[in-house]
Amino acid sequence: MSGTPENAIPPAGPLFTDLDLSPALIKSLKEVGYEAPSPIQAATIPYLLDNRDVLGQAQTGTGKTAAFALPILSRIDTKLTAPQALVLAPTRELAIQVAEAFQRYAAYIPGFHVLPIYGGQSYGPQLSALRRGVHVVVGTPGRVIDHLDKGSLDLSKLKTLVLDEADEMLRMGFIDDVERILQETPDSRQTALFSATMPSVIKRIANTYLRNPAEVTVASKTGTAENIRQRYWLVSGMHKLDALTRILEAEPFDGMIIFSRTKMGTEELAERLNARGFSAAAINGDMQQAARERTISQLKEGKIDILVATDVAARGLDVERISHVVNYDVPHDPESYTHRIGRTGRAGRSGEAILFITPRERNLLKAIERATRQPVSVMELPSLQAVNDVRIARFKDEITETLAKGGLEHFMGLVEDYEREHNVPAVEVAAALAMMARGGKSLLLDKKKETGWHEDGKPRPERAERPDRGDRPDRFDRGDRFDRPDRPDRGERAFPKKERVIRESEPGMQTYRIEVGYQHGVKPGNIVGAIANEGGVDSKHIGRIEIYDDYSVLDMPNDLPPDLIEHLQGIRVAGQAMRLRRDGAPAPAAAAPARAPAAPKKAKPEPRAEVRAESGPEPKREPKREPQLSAKPDDDEPVFDSAEAAKKKKKEKNKVTLPMSAFRIEVGSKHAATPSNIVGAIANEAGLEAKYIGRIEIFDDHSMVELPDGMPDDIFQHLGKVWVGGQQLRISHADAMPPESGKHTPPKAAPAGKPAKKPGKFGK
Repeated sequence: MSGTPENAIPPAGPLFTDLDLSPALIKSLKEVGYEAPSPIQAATIPYLLDNRDVLGQAQTGTGKTAAFALPILSRIDTKLTAPQALVLAPTRELAIQVAEAFQRYAAYIPGFHVLPIYGGQSYGPQLSALRRGVHVVVGTPGRVIDHLDKGSLDLSKLKTLVLDEADEMLRMGFIDDVERILQETPDSRQTALFSATMPSVIKRIANTYLRNPAEVTVASKTGTAENIRQRYWLVSGMHKLDALTRILEAEPFDGMIIFSRTKMGTEELAERLNARGFSAAAINGDMQQAARERTISQLKEGKIDILVATDVAARGLDVERISHVVNYDVPHDPESYTHRIGRTGRAGRSGEAILFITPRERNLLKAIERATRQPVSVMELPSLQAVNDVRIARFKDEITETLAKGGLEHFMGLVEDYEREHNVPAVEVAAALAMMARGGKSLLLDKKKETGWHEDGKPRPERAERPDRGDRPDRFDRGDRFDRPDRPDRGERAFPKKERVIRESEPGMQTYRIEVGYQHGVKPGNIVGAIANEGGVDSKHIGRIEIYDDYSVLDMPNDLPPDLIEHLQGIRVAGQAMRLRRDGAPAPAAAAPARAPAAPKKAKPEPRAEVRAESGPEPKREPKREPQLSAKPDDDEPVFDSAEAAKKKKKEKNKVTLPMSAFRIEVGSKHAATPSNIVGAIANEAGLEAKYIGRIEIFDDHSMVELPDGMPDDIFQHLGKVWVGGQQLRISHADAMPPESGKHTPPKAAPAGKPAKKPGKFGK
């Protein structure tokens, strides 16, 4: 009897490379991890590329956006700045989501512009963008009609019109607006209508406005095994890798598949898990069949316990011992989710499915519940105590198993000899041997140290382990470029102060208050850096930051673990304990002061005696060093004892304040930019520490940020091309028009024999 081998990849459908898409799109799809089209994409894309009208019936979350966006982008003419495609969506959230997808797919199409237009946003940015010229408009019907009435939206060159979720627009009462828009578009346009259901009104519109449409219906494969328990964890205060580690430590499992979106993601995650002591391997589409079969055999035989896989690589995978499926990256659609979790709960056994999801992806969670016809319950992340309890139990079990195996006589004799020769109790010898067996690592997790893992899975060096940074070369070092005396504070010239306006947080976010503000010299970069580095909170989960005189407020996920909040309360920023709490909650009790109140301004302070009294003899002085900009970790970390605090204060006193200039970047609130996005992008891409990034003010379509004077030209050019919120920064001096492509004109070379002129007030 012949058949397909159990471990072989079953015959796959078409790939994106088979669909006649442009090379630029194929490149961007590969980067975002798309390997094969979903059924709606495979059926729809060829019709749209052939300029056919399409009537598609498919549920939300089946990949409709790419089904119409990719053909539109394949035929876009970037030289023509009038709108060539219009997508109508029922809600502003969907309009923004679709626009972001266009921007993501068009990453390698130079000069492409997409504009979301919707109610609730001021007209100014929309009008400005329409005047400059856009290629694709994604909007809600009401705001599109407003622009048509104003004459600001020209549809005369429109090639394609897409009605997305037409039945939702009908339900929300937009159908008359939709018909009017259809009547104001050229008769030669191509039309694509997508709807989950086909009520009579939608059928009438299709019969009236679509020309001989190709009908595409994708049946949703719904339902999943009842013996699979589904849970989700809302990605929030800690890194996903740390959360996954806690789950692996505390959750009993036999075999596990962890799904990652990209091939590179599978390899990186498997490496990090192995580094943390787990037995893991990766499989993806790049593997040879023999290597894939060997890896799956190891999983079946128990030689490895965790398989990190992409969707394509996991096709046809049937391993009975799989007890858990973890969706480390959210699947593209509910159907993919159903396929993924179907790898567990086989042969009548119970299974566990865990989904990592961000607040912005909650809509997909609802679609998954509809598709599986089962609720997905929230998962409480195991506490440190729970993880430690499991470690202790496992440690005791290992002792019991080792005793049961026997063969300990030789070691017993050695221990007795050591005990007699050194007069050390046997229990201490046993403890030392246990520490040796663990390679000197602690058995239990520590609350403060556990949050010190970076996203790359490598532990952050402790303070005592850090090398001396005095002789370290500096990326920004250009001779004496920054060696200038302090200059007087330039006041609030670029950023006027504001009274606080109470704003509602985004869904899934909570406003927190910290007791540090302008009067302490704090900047957004300080806050983001402290929380990300010391609290282990990924900067992308830190939202809006507003700084006031003696306090600041910021948005973070609303389900931060209590132990993490407690840890963040003690972190110091600009010499102040943050004392973080939910906005409006009572302030936590202040810690006892580590030193006496500061003397009056003109009184002569005596800090040395105070340090000696609290920390013993004064340490040997080191040569004074000028502060340097550095791309590596520094000493801006919490200081909990008074001696360290006094040393830090003295160090801060000797610092040279870098002259700052105001710069403009072409990303704002309409692009969902936050201070943490901007700080993270500049810090990561330019190698500029967060503490050297000054004040940030975000406006509708641009932002202002303070950066050090005299940035090297190559860094300036690189920053102009960095992307935030789907937009290039296109950085420019605050008093200059923004450049077209992030280019920066370097200063003219100085004549021979004359020193180059240093940057002036605005770095010019």
